[in-house]
Amino acid sequence: MSAFKFERASSASSEADSGSGDDQTEGGDGEPGTLQSAKLIKEPKTPTKFPLSPSKAFPKKKVRNASKSENKSSRVHHTGLRVLYTAGRPPWYNTHGELKDAFVIGVCGGSASGKTTVANRIIEELDVPWVSLLSMDSFYKVLGEKEHEAANRNEYNFDHPDAFDFELLTKTLRRLRVGKKVDVPVYNFVSHSREPQCKTIYGANVVIFEGIMAFTNKDLLPLMDLKVFVDTDSDIRLARRMKRDISERGRALEGVLKQYNKFVKPAFEHWIAPTMSCADIIVPRGGENRVAIDLIVRHVHTQLNKRGFCLRQIMANAGNNGHPPPSSLQVLQTTPQVRGIHTFIRNKETARDEFIFYSKRLMRLLFEYAMNFLPHKKVSIETVQGVPYEGYRLDTKKIVGVSILRAGETMEQALCEVYKDITIGKILIQTNLDTGEPELHYLRLPKDIKESHVMLMDATVATGAAAMMAIRVLLDHDVQEENIILLSMLMGDSGVHSIAYAFPKVKLVTTAVDKEVNEKFHIVPGIGNFGDRYFGTDYYEKEELS
Repeated sequence: MSAFKFERASSASSEADSGSGDDQTEGGDGEPGTLQSAKLIKEPKTPTKFPLSPSKAFPKKKVRNASKSENKSSRVHHTGLRVLYTAGRPPWYNTHGELKDAFVIGVCGGSASGKTTVANRIIEELDVPWVSLLSMDSFYKVLGEKEHEAANRNEYNFDHPDAFDFELLTKTLRRLRVGKKVDVPVYNFVSHSREPQCKTIYGANVVIFEGIMAFTNKDLLPLMDLKVFVDTDSDIRLARRMKRDISERGRALEGVLKQYNKFVKPAFEHWIAPTMSCADIIVPRGGENRVAIDLIVRHVHTQLNKRGFCLRQIMANAGNNGHPPPSSLQVLQTTPQVRGIHTFIRNKETARDEFIFYSKRLMRLLFEYAMNFLPHKKVSIETVQGVPYEGYRLDTKKIVGVSILRAGETMEQALCEVYKDITIGKILIQTNLDTGEPELHYLRLPKDIKESHVMLMDATVATGAAAMMAIRVLLDHDVQEENIILLSMLMGDSGVHSIAYAFPKVKLVTTAVDKEVNEKFHIVPGIGNFGDRYFGTDYYEKEELS
């Protein structure tokens, strides 16, 4: 069975399945696509003069005091073959940017004992969308010509520790545990080979790792927070294996029995059964044992609650405490032009078309200024008049722009006008109205982003909670901290210091810094809700209040 990742949190407007299933977090060709509206939302019949918000293209009525069951059902939308979660991933790091490890559950047992069924039961009962299931079956070694011939004759021992690539498996599980992105091999049991493409997994609060040899390797055991052994009668396991191998893997009955008696049964007695002593919980009868599943789920919920972080209020109160601005902060010079543009966009009476026009002007100035902080090299050219000229060129392999949806998306056009060959990625982070904390809902990033300089865009940065989450996502995708530039038209003082303290190598580039962030986490004097003013969605809010 190849590894797969359980569907996790996504936006209803996501193009991909938020890193789940076949599309993964990255585009298939390494180039991110643009977000598309969900099928449930009807497209406008006539073109509009102004840009539409990707998340608020149409007004939605607010429902207050909804029942628990209604809240649960509204978290999941079924659209065709996709399952899109509206519940986001809460912070998986503290205010210092330090990671909290994912909770890893190891599930071991004999072949066809029901390990995957137990894992799926745990996922269902947990009711947590950000869960990844990692199968040991994906890590069989690549077979040589002789091993292939033996496998075709059912004479290759797939039930021996030497059949698994434990080095790659340990590296993958260790990276998943600390929140890093991983590429998992896809094993083809018909051809006994790995497929060319991999499955990408990222962003798990809980990792369920299952396999027949899950407890046999000494390097894997310390990575598991909870170890579960599935104990199923040998006759039942044999019956299940025969049904699976004949119907799903095209094996002959004689070959299945030969392999079972020669390899599977001895392996269980010699390698697998003794590891039962390593288990924290033994589950008789597999997925049918509801009591055992319930105990496991209760324990995992308790551990997840202990690992929760509340960031936004702490960050809002951070401030500078009398300290000078951090060295990583770069503010565009306040010329009469810049001050004049700020006068327009800060004025509550400014019409929407003027707000968009002057915002775009300010974005262009911001990006022109930010290009100074990318690496450059000296070059010598010859002018049209045949005279040598000493100049500069960018000295970087690739630049990627990543917008924090939705307000950050308004900055993409200006960035593309300044740097024509840029690639665009997207991260959707929204505030949980109950907790006030940011939650990650969706991301789509280029495959080669770790080799790039990244210009992270958000229109405004108040407490820095959303920006910190986006930076953490980039770091989890192996982007170097010093290669990240956070760009915003306006930043709050508390957000600047919080981000600079957590990620001192990230450059912060803005056109202005306001001193205060109020109890609603709005910058004061500020410019209001930039996304609402730009996309015109503040109109719908006024309609609902009237």
